[in-house]
Amino acid sequence: MKTILIAAFATLAAAAPALAEGDAAKGESEFKKCKACHMIVADDGTEIQKGGKTGPNLYGVVGRAAGAVEDFKYSEVMEEAGEKGLVWTEETLVAYLPDPTKFLEEFSGDDKGKSKMTFKLAKGAEDIAAYLASVAQ
Repeated sequence: MKTILIAAFATLAAAAPALAEGDAAKGESEFKKCKACHMIVADDGTEIQKGGKTGPNLYGVVGRAAGAVEDFKYSEVMEEAGEKGLVWTEETLVAYLPDPTKFLEEFSGDDKGKSKMTFKLAKGAEDIAAYLASVAQ
């Protein structure tokens, strides 16, 4: 049984990069759906995408622990997810964007909290994840 589980995880790990292959140029265009709540502002203050402040700045989100932008008020479940090791990768963003609350419930193992992000991105998550990965490089 243990061997089967290890093989299953290895297969998923090998397939994960293929799941998140998106088009950064399309993602830049699709980011207009995100701008009502999120901006992308570089550490030096350069505005890459103007946007709202309801959500955290998404500059450098890929590679960052969940719930880690200083001075931003996250939901309890988002902060806990970061404390439990959730790091935003292209793959985790692709899984999160279609249904943020469901993703956090599955990650945390309970339904005690909800994501503050109520928008569900029905399609294009791969492209937006690729775009977000590209802007902080």
